[in-house]
Amino acid sequence: MIKKFLIFALMAALLFVSAVSFAEDQAVPSLSREGYTLEQVVVLSRHNIRSPLSGKGSVLGEITPHEWFSWSSEPSELSLRGGVLETEMGQYFRKWLEGEGLIPENYRPEANAVRIYANSKQRTIATAHYFSSGFLPAANPLIEYHAEFDKMDPVFSPNLFFVSDAYKEYAEAEIRALFTDRISDLADNYALLADVIDLKDSDALKNGTFTEFRTDDTEFTLNQDAEPAMTGSLKTGCSVADALVLQYYEEADERKAGFGHQLSNEQWKDISEIKDLYVDVLYTAPLIAVNVAHPLLQEIRAEMDAEDRLFTFLCGHDSNLASVLAALDVEEYMLPNAIESKTPIGSKLVFSKWSDADGHAFWSADLVYQTTEQLRTTPLLTPENPPAVFPLIFSGLDRNQDGLYSEADMLKRFDQAIEAYDSLIENYADVVPVEEPVAVLVP
Repeated sequence: MIKKFLIFALMAALLFVSAVSFAEDQAVPSLSREGYTLEQVVVLSRHNIRSPLSGKGSVLGEITPHEWFSWSSEPSELSLRGGVLETEMGQYFRKWLEGEGLIPENYRPEANAVRIYANSKQRTIATAHYFSSGFLPAANPLIEYHAEFDKMDPVFSPNLFFVSDAYKEYAEAEIRALFTDRISDLADNYALLADVIDLKDSDALKNGTFTEFRTDDTEFTLNQDAEPAMTGSLKTGCSVADALVLQYYEEADERKAGFGHQLSNEQWKDISEIKDLYVDVLYTAPLIAVNVAHPLLQEIRAEMDAEDRLFTFLCGHDSNLASVLAALDVEEYMLPNAIESKTPIGSKLVFSKWSDADGHAFWSADLVYQTTEQLRTTPLLTPENPPAVFPLIFSGLDRNQDGLYSEADMLKRFDQAIEAYDSLIENYADVVPVEEPVAVLVP
């Protein structure tokens, strides 16, 4: 019976992929909504530009004969460019909220009106400080972080908070059904990456520690109270692609950023696709997303209901944005003017509450991000040169003529995603007889 259910899980997951429709790849001019009054904003942000997660002596040092960009920060920490870009983003949000009348000029928040809460890693705390300096230059807001410095806060840590043998089996089946073909399609991306880094001339190739990128060597590990993990070429490729993309943002000379290769925008997208897929594989399968995003979904939902709260800024990672969006069943999308197609560095998931003339409440959900050109050139962000704003579409939810969701529908979607975690425990606990598994992928 369990084999039959696994076949059902594979078919259902494949149907999930085929049923996904792509949101319109079109940004909008701004976050404002004509004819509505802005009441509240809740932001989930990815940290801004950092140095690569690993430094000298890591795979990055051996997998290419070239010297990497001379980073302005230690491994995994926010770079100087990242600080400048985040300050500009804070200034943009300040001018937007002032223009909407939600806050006055030189705003000094009353108690509980503004909350800024970051994961306890250096890059997220620093991002929150830089954002707040642009957002509230006349105030000195508290930047919350609740775990030991440079450790992961459980709210932001994309751990599997529930695991059982049955859950592992079904979740991995779902991951493989959703992503095996996409991993297999990376052959050309891997060939481009190997060419750009000149893998053939690397110490790694010479000493045999790494020989080639393969599309058939990905293995998964799903353990309690740990992040989903993998081994194989996709993990290595993600590390290298991540460093290259960051180098492209930082290095003014495009040819130098590509280790002497003049790469097109499409080729940079192909390189970034490797790291983007790595995040999708680990964090966005339905059974995984509602598990790892559970504490953060609860945090966002509580902020939406927080009394007297005008603005919330939660600062985490791409894994946080990816899992939250997947758990909320946001339709598939590809961001325009970005080489990172899903959650670009420094991007913000913005939930904005609006009221119409009759007092009815609505929410919008948008991704706000600096375009590739803005990340590379750091221009001032103004109403005339805004960051990109991309409206998100929630599967199964209706929008009004102005692209807004009713408050009841939006809050219900959050509640469903939160309750889906409890369904995992009910449906995949080891006490459930494997002869009669519950045929549920995601409630």
